[in-house]
Amino acid sequence: MTEHAREFTELRPLLFTIAYEITGSTADADDVLQDSWLRWSAVDLATVEHRRAYLARVVSRQALNALRASSRRREEYVGPWLPEPLLVSAGDLADDVVLGESVSMAVLLVLESLSPAERVVFVLREVFGFEHAEIAGVVGRTPAAVRQLAHRAREHVEARRPRYEPRGDEAARAVQEFLRAAGTGDLDGLLAVLDPDVLLVSDGGGKVSALRHPLRGAADVARFVLGLFRLATPSHTFGLAGINGAPGVVVRRGHDLEGVFCFDVQEGRVVGVYGVRNPDKLASLAQVRRVGR
Repeated sequence: MTEHAREFTELRPLLFTIAYEITGSTADADDVLQDSWLRWSAVDLATVEHRRAYLARVVSRQALNALRASSRRREEYVGPWLPEPLLVSAGDLADDVVLGESVSMAVLLVLESLSPAERVVFVLREVFGFEHAEIAGVVGRTPAAVRQLAHRAREHVEARRPRYEPRGDEAARAVQEFLRAAGTGDLDGLLAVLDPDVLLVSDGGGKVSALRHPLRGAADVARFVLGLFRLATPSHTFGLAGINGAPGVVVRRGHDLEGVFCFDVQEGRVVGVYGVRNPDKLASLAQVRRVGR
């Protein structure tokens, strides 16, 4: 293995995480890493003093370009847009609360409300701890302007992101109870595990059936979920899996992957249900991803 390859491979979990959190897409993150590797492999390593920072800047610039290029597709997207679900190695998040929160579906959705430059600055500064001067070259701003962007982005995210709780047994029990109640048609049991103000978002991308608008409130969400499960056939299976660092449910019909449910659980109750059914986004679940800081 060449020195270029060894360095890139060692930092790949960090680089993938940066690209994924900026773009919200595993496919785009993979493309970003491929382009970044081509650029990195041509660099004279003797001219690079801090390789981690250098590679992070290269990946961040490419991810910013990818995010800007995808903005039109997202404007034309049919129904709600959700980030691509991430099947992540549990060990990578075991002792890192900041990383666990940053890849959660709920926080990634909040990042969608930032401008591309704000999103890059927030990810690099708040999640990965890069200095304002290091970020300036990525977004083409002065360090002072980056500081202002970071402050604005941080205030925006803090005002909108839900309270984060490390994913322990309580969250797993809530998801298991959700699955049990939905599978048996137990309306009271489902209502008991749902927060009164629970939010359900469904992403089909116009390619499969899905809600065109988010659904809010335990009663409406419970009725919708029970209706979905009543439509299930004997060939459908619902398996527990770690999705975006939290307990989730993978839905299959025979060998075919039909969708995933991601959950946001607080104080033992489900406050957010995020269903991804767009087949283009489910390809990301073919492999477990390594994330890191």
